[in-house]
Amino acid sequence: MHIIQPHTSEEFEQYYSLRYDTLRRPWSQPAGSERADDDATATHAMLVNDAGEAIGVCRLHLHTPQEGQIRFMGIREDQQGKGLGKLLLDYLEEQARSMGATTMTLQARERAVNFYRRCGYEVIEKTHLLFGSIQHYKMTKQL
Repeated sequence: MHIIQPHTSEEFEQYYSLRYDTLRRPWSQPAGSERADDDATATHAMLVNDAGEAIGVCRLHLHTPQEGQIRFMGIREDQQGKGLGKLLLDYLEEQARSMGATTMTLQARERAVNFYRRCGYEVIEKTHLLFGSIQHYKMTKQL
């Protein structure tokens, strides 16, 4: 398996499909809700298996020149718990460093807080409820 930055329409189709399947479909959200207005200016990362299938996705956006923000982390359900999220996170943290960022932030779903803690992130504050039921926490890490 390896990480790519999707470029072709086929790669982006897989990328957004997995983002929808992991982050929106389980909460009965409409197709298209997996996309964000600033996707065009983000750095997208997709972990693919040897068959070329997307098994993990995530994206980086520079919130400021010094602060990168991780969003839309999703790992295919049958691949969770294997350290694949850390591979994507490490990759995007390195991308952020190369762009000059010194800090990373993210909004973690409650069930992902311990994963991000293990990756060096600290909880700053409890923030919002997504879809009225998924508690989020702002987390940060110095690069």
